[in-house]
Amino acid sequence: MDSLEKIESALTMVSEARSVPLSGSCVVHRGELLDLLNEIKTVLPSDLFAAQELLAARDRIVDEGRTSAEQLIAHAREEVARMVEQTAIVQSAREESSRILDDARTQADSERAEVDAYIDSRLATLEVILNKTLDAINRGRERLAGGSDKDALSELAD
Repeated sequence: MDSLEKIESALTMVSEARSVPLSGSCVVHRGELLDLLNEIKTVLPSDLFAAQELLAARDRIVDEGRTSAEQLIAHAREEVARMVEQTAIVQSAREESSRILDDARTQADSERAEVDAYIDSRLATLEVILNKTLDAINRGRERLAGGSDKDALSELAD
């Protein structure tokens, strides 16, 4: 069970708990709720660690792309230098070196854009999950803090 499911279980436990008459309080089994909250506390760091790993992977991919682009550019420069030495084909060498540099830049830009798009989509998904988790925790805390039954019913209706 992932962190969101555990939070939903805690919310269900509180929302389905027997109400204390004439108050906004409810009766929940302390041990069960504490066990569930401790499980959530245990799972959340792994979710956050996964996010950090994703960011580290993004950095590695960007660095690899940058290194690849630099190698392509270095190779292009070497190719240009070699072609310049051949005086009979100087013009051809200039055109070829320009093409190689453009291809290298285009390829580097394309790789960088693909990596950024992939990482952005993964981070957006993670952001949604973390926002839902935070919202669920806040609702649970509000309910535990003694929100009225009327407030709880209106939130359930939403």
